[in-house]
Amino acid sequence: MRTVRSLFATSFVLLLSAIGPGPVAAAPEGQITWGIHISLAPTWFDPAETPGIATPFMILYALHDALVKPMPGNAMAPSLAESWSLSKDGLVQEFVLRQGVKFHNGEPVTADDVKFSFERYRGAANKVMKDKVAAVEVVDPGRVRFRFKEPWPDFMTYYGSLTTGAGWIVPRKYLEKVGDDGFKRAPVGAGPYRFVSFNPGVELVLEANESYWRKSPSVKRLVLKSIPDEATRLAMLKRGEADVVYLLQSALAEEARRTAGLTLRPTPIVSTHWLAFLDQWDPKSPWADRRVRLAANHAIDRQIMNEAITLGFSRITWSIIPQSFDFYWQPPAYPYDPVRAKQLLAEAGYPKGFDAGDFWCEPATATMSEAAIGYLQAAGIRVRLRPLERAAFFKGYQEKKLKDIAYTITGAFGNAATRIETFVTSGGTYVYGGYPDIDGLFREQAGELDRKRREAMLQRIQQLMHEKVMYAPIWELGFIHAQGPRVAESGLGLILGWGFSAPYEDVKLKGK
Repeated sequence: MRTVRSLFATSFVLLLSAIGPGPVAAAPEGQITWGIHISLAPTWFDPAETPGIATPFMILYALHDALVKPMPGNAMAPSLAESWSLSKDGLVQEFVLRQGVKFHNGEPVTADDVKFSFERYRGAANKVMKDKVAAVEVVDPGRVRFRFKEPWPDFMTYYGSLTTGAGWIVPRKYLEKVGDDGFKRAPVGAGPYRFVSFNPGVELVLEANESYWRKSPSVKRLVLKSIPDEATRLAMLKRGEADVVYLLQSALAEEARRTAGLTLRPTPIVSTHWLAFLDQWDPKSPWADRRVRLAANHAIDRQIMNEAITLGFSRITWSIIPQSFDFYWQPPAYPYDPVRAKQLLAEAGYPKGFDAGDFWCEPATATMSEAAIGYLQAAGIRVRLRPLERAAFFKGYQEKKLKDIAYTITGAFGNAATRIETFVTSGGTYVYGGYPDIDGLFREQAGELDRKRREAMLQRIQQLMHEKVMYAPIWELGFIHAQGPRVAESGLGLILGWGFSAPYEDVKLKGK
């Protein structure tokens, strides 16, 4: 019997040896290079400074991770948190953290890091979040509780989508050791890629984090090159110096579409564009006159702009809020009517037009801004184009240092309430004034748990925004990108509504 057992054991070991240890994930290989349409800024390496626009998440999806975030097929996917629950009274939200996850420096991700990241957060909507959260409690290293002062139906919209960066987690011990500036110089996160180097105005280099909890990335190295000039981006793609380029417009987008080996990738996103009349609350400004703001709206031919610049891929919705957002209200159109625009200016006391001051934009929207300016000036609204780099533009915007008009964009996720809080109500991140009726309705809806009543209030706010002509909506951007022949999966369009490549661990080169 002993001999039989010995023979069986020996045979079993030999069988296992023949079978082998099973499939092992291939090590990351190769490099993908992006031609980015903006100059990258260190402020976007730190989730705490996320300013209510989409751009920082281009970096955050690589370097960092969130408790909950949009992923392919799931607008709020479990990430660093494997589950969460809300108490019956709506006052306590608890998260259970995924076990075994580590930051790039080897430190474990704990509930203490979650608490620290939230309390440290100072980006968009930080005031509304801090005002509504009574306390963040560390239950144990793997569980954290948020206690609200009153039921808050929008907490997960703010915290678990790309509305803010408050739910993206940084390592407390490391950050307290190196400080805010040191963290921007050498950020450490829990994402699929780790920081290698950053050359301001030139490139950001990242390397695969092979132990990333979701999966090991396929590509070893990511290089994000800042190439603000659109023609240069396309030339790099043609020469193989870039594998994916962002934001092609007009003739260059057509050229990419016709070029063998290149693939045009129009990407539907939740990015709305509009002209913000920054001085509408200043009684000394011409923009305080509703007729002037209405004239600007009638002066612009949005459909011609769409066809000429974004090849017709943008959607003209007449709102600063994306159609896909909860509580959206469809405003009436402002028809292109230059005669009506001039008539309105004359009624406002400007029969020969007027000098309307500065028109602020950032380089990625310069083409769109120039087109809008051409229409405004044809109607008699004379402005000066004032471009700023994106980080400086939004910093000046937040600090209320810009004047007259700003070409405004945001691809931040959320719902009608989150967009209104940031861009419409008094005290909003990018709001220079306010209207008491809108502010009152917004405060009322914020605590309303009945969805139908809340929807009615938010839609009434949008009606008032339209009636007051607070903005000149342009479109929901049809973001046109392109990729080269080496790319098997660029990550474009994998996450519904997201404008850039993500998740980066899903990006692949051909032959991988």
